[in-house]
Amino acid sequence: MFSSLELTLLLLACAVLGVVGFRMLQLPPMLGYLVVGIVIGPHALGWADNTEATHALAEFGVVFLMFSIGLEFSLPQLSAMRRTVFGLGLAQVFATIAITMLCAWAFGMLLPGHWQISWQASFALGGALAMSSTAIVSKLLTERLELESRHGRKIMGILLFQDLALVPLLIMIPALANKPQDVLATVGWAIAKATVVLVLLLFFGQKLMRKWFDLVAKRRSQELFMLNLLLVTLGAAWITERAGLSLALGAFVAGMLISETDYKHQVEEDIKPFRDVLLGLFFITVGMLLNVSLVVHNWWLVGLVLAGAIVLKFGIITVLARLFGANTGVSMRSGLALAQAGEFGFVLLNQAGGLQLMNPFLIQLILASMVLSMLIAPFIIAKSDAIVLKLASNEWMEQSLQLTQIASFTMQAQKHVIIAGFGRSGQSLATLLEEENIPYQALDLDPARVQEAQAAGASVSYGDAARRESLIAAGIYRASALVITYASTPSALKLLYFAHELAPSLPVIVRSHDDTDLDKLRAAGAAEVVPEALEGSLMLASHALLTLGVPLRRVVSRVQAAREERYASLRGFFHGAGDSPDDPEHLFLRLHSVLLPADANAVGKTYSQFDVAGFGAEVTTIRRGKVRIVITGDLVFEEGDVVVLRGTAEGVARAEAMLLT
Repeated sequence: MFSSLELTLLLLACAVLGVVGFRMLQLPPMLGYLVVGIVIGPHALGWADNTEATHALAEFGVVFLMFSIGLEFSLPQLSAMRRTVFGLGLAQVFATIAITMLCAWAFGMLLPGHWQISWQASFALGGALAMSSTAIVSKLLTERLELESRHGRKIMGILLFQDLALVPLLIMIPALANKPQDVLATVGWAIAKATVVLVLLLFFGQKLMRKWFDLVAKRRSQELFMLNLLLVTLGAAWITERAGLSLALGAFVAGMLISETDYKHQVEEDIKPFRDVLLGLFFITVGMLLNVSLVVHNWWLVGLVLAGAIVLKFGIITVLARLFGANTGVSMRSGLALAQAGEFGFVLLNQAGGLQLMNPFLIQLILASMVLSMLIAPFIIAKSDAIVLKLASNEWMEQSLQLTQIASFTMQAQKHVIIAGFGRSGQSLATLLEEENIPYQALDLDPARVQEAQAAGASVSYGDAARRESLIAAGIYRASALVITYASTPSALKLLYFAHELAPSLPVIVRSHDDTDLDKLRAAGAAEVVPEALEGSLMLASHALLTLGVPLRRVVSRVQAAREERYASLRGFFHGAGDSPDDPEHLFLRLHSVLLPADANAVGKTYSQFDVAGFGAEVTTIRRGKVRIVITGDLVFEEGDVVVLRGTAEGVARAEAMLLT
């Protein structure tokens, strides 16, 4: 038996390995936590077991997740999406619960034994199956640039209502565990208590929260702000627990209250480490519940439940989306994206299991099917276009019509510019092109934006620029340039591949956030890469120089020189304590100053003897006292020299080691 420290180290080590492995496979880390729990759990290797302490920490993970979801809710957002959220989302949750209860009743009538479950258990099961994974779906839609597409908006609206529906479900399911004759009274009493607590928290808490956070923020202490945040989150959870409700409900309300203050974004960043670590532990404990032996011996039952749940949910969402006015393609894509189980489904299933509403054997089958559905969800979403084209007879026609509409705009165009993405940058570019009488054709995936822009006379069409067919319809063979205005390296690389294949000589200009992927985009065929961070630095410097009296011609010359050298002198920066070296978003080239002491390896040797380029680094500057030394191959390093290195974090570290030891 492991000690507390040994168990903690085991969980941390396995969690790190699991997340690294799933990150390498481009899969959500949540799946890594689930697999880790399955492997080290009592039903597999038996290294770890579900203890009371582990369950308590895991419950806090759910608390912080609900708090984060509360931060995302706002009345204007809900109002703008009310038809999708409270129409389609509400219908999906209710239909899934109702059909699950009907199927459970039918199986109970036809099959004996394990399949005999009460209506309370089938209600809890329906609630669990109604949930989809917000973490998986939102990440995949973001990577595929489909959040603003027609089906993307449907999907996010349904997910939004599922998150909302969890709150009443968490209240109702414990009430169902009471005697049948007391269920109605218990549910009514629980709803009454919830209403009173929520009214008190929302009415008095909203005024109090803003004033209290203002008071704490004025102390200008990050430590105090963090302590206050934990106090508010856990305090609200304690209030709802004392009222006989769930901890998660209080945390959700606390998040909603803070979302109305000016500290929402700061709170989101501060709470993220607690939420992610504790939620990871929750998913590990969920994985521990899976009885691998039972799954292996009943693989056909697990497969049957898995297939049945996915097909049932896909069918419900597809039919409902059609009834709410979506076309077949959008409806089917929405159904495919949401057919898997969700993290909140585990919360509800755990709750039902703890209340002994269901047979443990049945819980294991459902748990296994839910875990497997989440594991295969990324692959289903990746193949959703191909699946829809095979199943929807009119999808080809609709896509052909879409391409025809794009082509109709550019049929007569010659030497025009294709703009991929019609957001703020794309619209600014279009305005300047119009002023120069240069024709353009823009492609965008936000239907509302396209509709408004078309009404205003803009040459924009709904279409995915990262598709070969869309580029052909937009007249890539006759275009003079292609400009990618959104900063997404994966999509830009895909677009560059198609552009190079279709029109090898067409210049492509790519926008990027920074210089992280500058070389990768150029290698893929980009004629120019415009990193926002570096261009912003250039503009800031040029205005500062003009203010200081430097002649305009000299300022323009310096800016032009920086661009002609492809920002070489601007790439890399000195990292500080506030920069996270492990964050993928901060993998920039870095600058690092190395002071050579008397016993340094480089002292007394020439510059040419040190090939730092082999490590992915370079020497940008050598300072001797207050003088900058001209770098030549026969330059001899001296004690006290400061060598400025530029390169990746690993390259700079290895180059420094070579210079010093």
